[in-house]
Order: sequence, then structure tokens, then C-alpha cells
Amino acid sequence: MEKVVSETEELPKAIVRRVVKEKLSECSPDYDFNVHKDALLAFSESARIFIHYLSATANDICKESRRQTMNAEDVFKALEEIEFSEFVKPLRASLAEFRKKNAEKKGGAPKENEANKKKRKLDDSSAKNGTKTKQKKQDTDKEEQEEEEEKEEEVEVEVEEQEEEEEDNHESE
Repeated sequence: MEKVVSETEELPKAIVRRVVKEKLSECSPDYDFNVHKDALLAFSESARIFIHYLSATANDICKESRRQTMNAEDVFKALEEIEFSEFVKPLRASLAEFRKKNAEKKGGAPKENEANKKKRKLDDSSAKNGTKTKQKKQDTDKEEQEEEEEKEEEVEVEVEEQEEEEEDNHESE
């Protein structure tokens, strides 16, 4: 009996392929690997199940703390709880590097958290005049620019996925 997974739960095949091939080339740089479609499906399904298990455990940790928003610390604690504690240190380093690169990309300023955004909007709305302040306009412009950059990144990933999918189609023919 074959289990059917909805498209929204599927991991992007191109990204799974890229991750697997990069790791294989790191392990054996002198050897070119080809990965069968069934193997990629197995990697993808295994990763999906792991993500579900990890997220459920992190969610339990979040609920125990009486919070509704899961954070990175919940995920790290979940990894320890499901006995993958050897991943915590490299993941912390990777997250720190990601945050640093993201801050540099966004003009050197760390991303403002939601609580500060709400406070700033509340302060701005309580201003005496009903017009936008100069700072609020700058903040709005910055948010729009960040959204545009995120959309561009998503398009780049989609293009890469399509190219890799076309490459697979040519390989299978």
C-alpha cells in the first residue's frame, strides 16, 4: 500500500537532490555520484518524517513553557530530547552565521522583532497629526524592500528547481 502525501507536505525535489549530491561529493570528491529517483524519494520522505517528529517535539516543549510561538531554542531542546544532541552545536553555529549574513544583507541592522514593530506602530499612530511621519515612511519603505528581496530569493529557488527538474527529465530520457 502506497502512502499518498499532499503536495504541500512534499519537500522540493530539486533541493533534496542538491543537498544529497553536495554531501556525497564532500564524502568522495573524486567520484561522481548519480542518485536514483527512488533513493531521492526515500531521502525526501525520511526528511519529511523527521521534520514532523522534530516539530511535534518542539511544539510540546513550547506548550510546556506556556507559549504559542515556537523558537529556535525549542527546536534545540527537541533535538536533545529525541537524542540528536550532536546536532545542536553545529546548528547553533549555522543559525548564528545565517543571522549574521541576513543582517549584513539587510544593511547591517538586525531584523526588528514583532513586539518592537507593534510598539513602534502604536507610538506612530498616537502622534497628534494624522500624516505619516518621516520615520514611519522610511520604515515602511524598508519593509517593502525586504519583502521584495524575499520574493526575489523565492523566484531564484523556483528557477533552480525548474532547471534541475528539466535536467532530471533529460537524464531519464
